[in-house]
Order: sequence, then structure tokens, then C-alpha cells
Amino acid sequence: MKSTATVNLSSKSKSFLEDLRVYLFSSGKNSDGIESIVEELEVHLMEAEKNGKSIDNIIGQSPKEYMDQISNEMTTDYRSWFKYIVIIIFGAFSFTIINDLFKGNLSYSLLELIGHVCIAAIFILGIFSAFKYVSANNISRGKEFAIYYVLGMLPLGLYIGLIFFNSIIETPVIQFGTTWTNITAIITFVFLIAISWWARSWVVIIILALLTLPDYLLSQFALHDDTYTY
Repeated sequence: MKSTATVNLSSKSKSFLEDLRVYLFSSGKNSDGIESIVEELEVHLMEAEKNGKSIDNIIGQSPKEYMDQISNEMTTDYRSWFKYIVIIIFGAFSFTIINDLFKGNLSYSLLELIGHVCIAAIFILGIFSAFKYVSANNISRGKEFAIYYVLGMLPLGLYIGLIFFNSIIETPVIQFGTTWTNITAIITFVFLIAISWWARSWVVIIILALLTLPDYLLSQFALHDDTYTY
């Protein structure tokens, strides 16, 4: 629910507050601390605009410098950062795991495992860097779209590269076996359900089902047809 101050602020001030929130979050600051800072700044902006002053009188001519100043005064929430990193890495890898579960016991080369972690780490760094840059700089919609487009295509390109190098470079293969495959499957499903419940959205599971079930059902129909023909 928006505060009364936010409702009465100018559009420029509202936009700055939203950008500040994104910038601080991307800098790894605690969410409670972010909300406290934003609410306090809302009041200052409200009073300034009542007295005929603009947001420039409060933050100066460089929003980025003001955001950096606030960010430097706040402590970094490493615990939350670690939580988000684990969620993103395991969440990205869960799509591969679920898809491979339909093919039988799991097995991954050492290069695949390291590659998935590295790609997720690069993507996380890219997300936070892009959010910080976009929120702190007054850029055009076209440039903003280009940044997010490149960011979205980056993992795809890296995964294609990983598949290619995995096909030409031999590394030790980890065979999970039936027991560990089942354990991994249970952990993955519990993780996805927990994340969906935490986010109050089933979008991830729906997308996962749309990406994996069609191939699985088609393979089952093909197997049935081959058996019937035989």
C-alpha cells in the first residue's frame, strides 16, 4: 500500500524513489533498511515540494552520486545475497534436472556442473549490474530494452557454448544412480514448490511444465507407436 507522501509526490520524485529502491537492492542492502531509507526520503521530498523546491534541491544534479552516498552508509546484507544466489543457481539448474529426470537416471560431467554454476553466477552479476546502471542513469527506453535484451540472451549463448565444449572436452562423469536420482528429484520438486509458495506464484512451475511435459509426452507416444507397430 502506498503512503500518503508517495501519492502526493511529483512523478519525478516517485520515479527517483523507485530507482533508489532498485539501486539499493541491487547493491545487496537489507530490504528493511531500504524501506526505512525510502520512507524517510519520501517525507523530506514531500516537505521540499510543499515549500516549492524540486527533487534537485534534495539530491543535487547527480542522482547516481546521491544513491552511492546512501549505499555507502548502509551495510551489505551478505546473508540475503547468499540466499538469492543459491535460489537462482539451483533454480536455473532445476530446469535441466527436471528435463533429464524424464530420460532416466541423472548423470553430469564435471564440466557441466561447473559450467552451470559459472553461468548462473555471471547471470546474477549481470542482473544486479544492469539494475544498478539503469536505475542510476537517465537512459532512453531503447537503450534500456537493449541492455535487458542482451542480458536475457547472455545465458542462452553461454549454455550453447557449454554444450559445445562439453561435446569436445572429456571430463569425469558423475553417475547419480537410481537412489540419488530419486533423492535429487524429491529435493528439486520440494525446492520448486517452496519457492513458488514463497513468491506466491506458480509461474515457475507452469513454465517448467510447458518446457518439459510436451517432449516427454511426445516421446511416450512415439514409444507406444513403435511398440504397437512391432
